[in-house]
Amino acid sequence: MKKIGIFFLLSFFVFAGSSVFSQKLKSGSLSVLKGQKVINLQFDYAKMKVGKFDNEEEYITKGIADRNNKKEGSGDPWAVKWRSDKTERFPPAFAEAFNNKADDCGLELKENATDATYTMIVHTTFLEQGVEAYVAAKASEVDLEISIVESKAPDKVIATLEAKGKGSTGRMTVGGVPVSKETYDTGLRIMEAYENAAKPLGKLVCKELK
Repeated sequence: MKKIGIFFLLSFFVFAGSSVFSQKLKSGSLSVLKGQKVINLQFDYAKMKVGKFDNEEEYITKGIADRNNKKEGSGDPWAVKWRSDKTERFPPAFAEAFNNKADDCGLELKENATDATYTMIVHTTFLEQGVEAYVAAKASEVDLEISIVESKAPDKVIATLEAKGKGSTGRMTVGGVPVSKETYDTGLRIMEAYENAAKPLGKLVCKELK
């Protein structure tokens, strides 16, 4: 019983730290968004660092090689999923979390909203996928630089914001036995980090518009 109690205590501290995030307006003004109903959403990973790697391609190359060494042919499917998560999972999760908090001020963040006057470009500058391990787990994390630009003139930056979010370390039971295969789905942990960055960002934008 004592060991189980210690495990839950450690788990509490691990997960208690998983919701840390910060958002701030760095420059410009969001006043132009008053009266807008829809903001176009665009994600950019061009200058993203991943964990200890200075660029994403180094991370992917190493990831493919490591997986192929463990199980021949497993590296390429992993890379395909990694890339697809960047378009199919992270932007929608970010938009939904933002919209849940920005609904009070009538704003909706939406992908491919080509008719929207303004676009929010989410530049991911750092991504930590997190590690699922017994007790010594590490949370997922994202650092974001956000630009509000005119959709028809994207070089014209109206405002810049900074957002950071941490997700969880994964799902575990006593003894570190995984609940399901989703426990080791890094995409789920990263999605949570994006959601935890977007929620207070939605609040911040609404606050600036009041």
